[in-house]
Amino acid sequence: MSGQSLLVPGELTPVRSVPGNIRRPEYVGKPAPTPYTGPEIQDADTVERMRIAGRIAAQAMAEAAKHIAPGVTTDELDRVAHEFMCDHGAYPSTLGYRGFPKSLCASLNEVICHGIPDSTVLRDGDIVNLDVTAYINGVHGDNNATYLCGDVDAESRLLVERTEESLKRAIKAVRPGRQINVIGRVIESYAKRFGYGVVRDFTGHGINTSFHSGLIVPHYDSPHATTVMKPGMTFTIEPMLTLGSHDYDMWDDGWTVVTKDRKRTAQFEHTLVVTETGADILTLP
Repeated sequence: MSGQSLLVPGELTPVRSVPGNIRRPEYVGKPAPTPYTGPEIQDADTVERMRIAGRIAAQAMAEAAKHIAPGVTTDELDRVAHEFMCDHGAYPSTLGYRGFPKSLCASLNEVICHGIPDSTVLRDGDIVNLDVTAYINGVHGDNNATYLCGDVDAESRLLVERTEESLKRAIKAVRPGRQINVIGRVIESYAKRFGYGVVRDFTGHGINTSFHSGLIVPHYDSPHATTVMKPGMTFTIEPMLTLGSHDYDMWDDGWTVVTKDRKRTAQFEHTLVVTETGADILTLP
């Protein structure tokens, strides 16, 4: 594995502004969102609005990823995605969610998730996860992917490739009538082939007019994930695989989650809707 030094927190830039004409999610300016009490099954209109949000999120992520290179700061990636979403009439869902100060999550190397963009400079050999969610027309679309920065070692490249493959396999396992835990079963069984850890305490989630509806989608075979999938259900699948243990620590910022053994980790995510025959991905560019 790469001999890169471990990450440390950088300096934050001021909170970016969003044009006043762009609709905000209800949680902006509040300590927490209002708990979602609506249905997990969405009507066709809501799904199509989510497809628009998901497309913008996917395009914003792709635009930010074009700038991944040694010497670029994670804050610069945040700026690119922020401006793209605002230019397309969308609000960056993470900005102000439970106090999160930025418009995407940038999680490098040993950071499992929720890395805050700051003055941290990308280095040759880093792996970089970007997690982007857009809010428009009253709904959210959420996706993430892990990218290579420069010349990345073979072990890390394989981790990234296999994490993406685990997401693809999990999406193929989605069927109405199956329990949610089939998703985690597929991911965990695939990850075990390579001795990877599967993060347990951070999961996929229901999403619609709410950023996180309360529906939990574990990425391991949880006996408690017995919710039966039905057409119209919308949720994310976002496996986080590690080169070591699934145990973690959290930085003092209350957001940045790192592997306890500080080994590398990768993640991929799509928002999808359950169809009559499987799943339809809503976060396609």
